[in-house]
Amino acid sequence: MHLLFSSVYSFIHSFVLFLCEGFGVDQLRDDNLETYWQSDGSQPHLVNIQFRRKTTVKMLCIYADYKSDESYTPSKISVRVGNNFHNLQEIRQLEMVEPSGWIHIPLLDLVNNPIRTFMIQIAVLANHQNGRDTHMRQIKVYTPVEESSIGKFPRCTTVDFMMYRTIR
Repeated sequence: MHLLFSSVYSFIHSFVLFLCEGFGVDQLRDDNLETYWQSDGSQPHLVNIQFRRKTTVKMLCIYADYKSDESYTPSKISVRVGNNFHNLQEIRQLEMVEPSGWIHIPLLDLVNNPIRTFMIQIAVLANHQNGRDTHMRQIKVYTPVEESSIGKFPRCTTVDFMMYRTIR
C-alpha cells in the first residue's frame, strides 16, 4: 500500500521558536540538508508550528545528522498537539541514538486516524553527549492526500469514449 502525503507549509500560520541569529525558521524550511536551525537558551528547546485553521496531519518528519552535529543532535524529543499552548497533549516521545537521516513520526490518534490540530509542538528534551543547544536541519509536516472530484476520472467504457481515448 502506498501512502500519499502533501506538504502543509502553505497552511502554516507561524513557526515560533527560540533561535540563534542566522539559524532560524528559514533554515528549517529551505530544503537544504546543509543548513540548520540552532536553539539558544535552556532546554527544553521548543519548535511551535501553528496552523490558521484546524488541519489534518498524518506525518511529521525531522532530519537529524549526528555525524555533522554531534552534541547538538537531539537524543530525546516530545511531540505535542493541541488547539493552543494551554491544552497541548503529548502524543509521541522518542529516543534517537545517533540519528542520520529522516525520522518519520506518525501523527495518529488511538484508532490510527490522522490527527486534526491547530498546533504542533516539538520539544527537544535532551541532546547527545549532554549538549546544551540543538541543531535541527529540516522539519516537514504532511497531510494525507484526499481525492477530490477534480482529480477523479469516471470509468468510461462506451464505444464513443474508446474511439477517442488515445492520441494519434
